[in-house]
Amino acid sequence: MGNTPAGPATSSASVQQTARAERFRALHTPGTPLVLPNAWDAASALLVEHAGAHAVATSSSGASWSMGAADGEQLDRHQTLELISRITATVDVPVTADIEGGYAQDPAGVGETVRLVLAAGAVGVNLEDARQGGPAPLRPVAEQAARLAAARRAADAEGIPLFLNARLDTYLFEVGEPETRLARTLERARAYREAGADGIFVPGVTDLPVVAALAEGIDAPLNVLAGPGSPPVADLAAAGAARVSVGGSLAAAAYGLAHRAARELLTTGTCDALADGISMDPLLAPGRATP
Repeated sequence: MGNTPAGPATSSASVQQTARAERFRALHTPGTPLVLPNAWDAASALLVEHAGAHAVATSSSGASWSMGAADGEQLDRHQTLELISRITATVDVPVTADIEGGYAQDPAGVGETVRLVLAAGAVGVNLEDARQGGPAPLRPVAEQAARLAAARRAADAEGIPLFLNARLDTYLFEVGEPETRLARTLERARAYREAGADGIFVPGVTDLPVVAALAEGIDAPLNVLAGPGSPPVADLAAAGAARVSVGGSLAAAAYGLAHRAARELLTTGTCDALADGISMDPLLAPGRATP
């Protein structure tokens, strides 16, 4: 199971990061879901914080798009670490990072990624069991459990109570027959918890009875992925979700606005779509005034 770090943090920076990590962990409380509008760069993270979010989660898809790449581990570890560092230096709330498959083929490499993510200032990670370009959509359970265990050991060695969110893509990639999917997911969740995961993330599920069945069968905070057409946060929480994120949907909405505004300007010559724009300068200036 997720455990307490082996040794206390000693430096001032580490003490502050440990406090943020403990604050982030405490946000996963039953009945009051942690809502995370995912950010993809420092400016979007600052806007999410200013909107009232208690924490910031990064979006790997949004980050990839912002750098002209498709989703699916198109960015490397160095690029992701740069993004995390910029975001943690910009916001005051805890930051949890989407590290996709860990940017490594072996458990030791995943552990090194986690160590570097902690050094960049994050206090949580999502680690997925999808295998990009592999012969099967998901890694074998034992293989993914070993990667999660390596992530746990790396965090414990740094003395930071990292929140390790294990992402299961059984529903997202429609693995197996529909009637077997719940059992497959619960089996993986149990193995991932034993390996050291603190939370379980199951994207691709917003059907409330399925959310309820997952929440009942998993002894950890359940993270679900919301988006256009999904039930409201209150309904997902009532079904048992302890954490609700939106992945790349916020970035997609922002890029959708940019595309519509550009087309309007190039076709009709008008700028109506730009009417709700804001200046980031007040937020980025000392004192962080309201934009």
